[in-house]
Amino acid sequence: MTENNSAKAIFEKLIFPWSLFRKKFPLLSFIVSRLCTMLVLLFLLGFALFALMELAPGDIVDQMMSQQIMNSMNGSSKTGGSGVSGNSGMDEESFSEKQMAELRHEFGLDRPFYIQYFKWLNRVVVHHDLGTSLVSHAPVTFLIGSRIWNSVLLNLISLVFITIFSFLLGVFFSSKAGTPLDTGVTFFALFFHAFPGILLLILLQLFASITNLFPVTAYPDFSFSEAKIKFTFSYMHHIFLPLLASFLGGFGSTMRMIRSTMLDQMGLPYIFALRSRGISEKRVYLNHAFRNTLNPYITGSANLLASLFSGSMVLEIIFSYPGIGRLMYEAVLQQDINLVLANSMFISALVLIGMIISDILLAFVDPRIRYGKEN
Repeated sequence: MTENNSAKAIFEKLIFPWSLFRKKFPLLSFIVSRLCTMLVLLFLLGFALFALMELAPGDIVDQMMSQQIMNSMNGSSKTGGSGVSGNSGMDEESFSEKQMAELRHEFGLDRPFYIQYFKWLNRVVVHHDLGTSLVSHAPVTFLIGSRIWNSVLLNLISLVFITIFSFLLGVFFSSKAGTPLDTGVTFFALFFHAFPGILLLILLQLFASITNLFPVTAYPDFSFSEAKIKFTFSYMHHIFLPLLASFLGGFGSTMRMIRSTMLDQMGLPYIFALRSRGISEKRVYLNHAFRNTLNPYITGSANLLASLFSGSMVLEIIFSYPGIGRLMYEAVLQQDINLVLANSMFISALVLIGMIISDILLAFVDPRIRYGKEN
């Protein structure tokens, strides 16, 4: 009993500063705890990614060597078909035995995956260096920085349009519940929500190639610095169809969620009390019921942003959009560990930060929420 009491006293003494901090700064302590949770999740994610890359058949060295052998064979065939020596198999075998061992040692691939991960983690945390791509030998920071803003811009534009139209139509059709117009719009919203996104992207690209109204690629063939105004209008033209696909995929579920939340709110007793006091229907909808629809939307906005980022990989591949998703796809195919891990960490960090921001906004919007505060 004495040992248990002493251990309990030591434990309470250790957590007392944190308990005091939570009582004094409930929202700040919530943010700190979420940030710590995010770091733990990123650590586990990186560990799992290294383990999965270890389980994948072959590695980047195998691909590099096979590519070099194919290039040499193609070069030999061009110079004279039968000029390939009969002992080429022996040359390829010795080539693979010597060169592949040296390259694996140079890249650190001959060590266990957990040692590779902790070595990478030490380089990132201590030296703030994400390393270089094993394929292009370019800095990973440069490769991600040149692509990430394209993906962020695309997904933020989609999120803004989804939010605006979902609230406008969700609130409007909640007042028209049961009408033929409401039934038709709800059906089409459910249809596009259930429609396969990759098939919708392919159909839109076929539409662009047949009609020539829109380009089949989602990015202009010149840079922003060459002609800023021209690039802006050209970018809007190129991005219209991919943005439409992203909008239709996320709009259906969001609009239906806002509509159902508004209908739930309109059936609550406080709405009848407001109407009995003679308050106009417009004020009941916009000043009271509408505010309570913000809570589920803010909670689900982080998941919506995560689904947009995950879906943008397919979008970027089909429409040749130079974003982080396409870069991630190419890195996985080439088994470029440094680039795959940095991409995954960056996207996961953006999603987790979005979740934290949504929780903070929820605390500000809903005054009933008091994180870590005792009643």
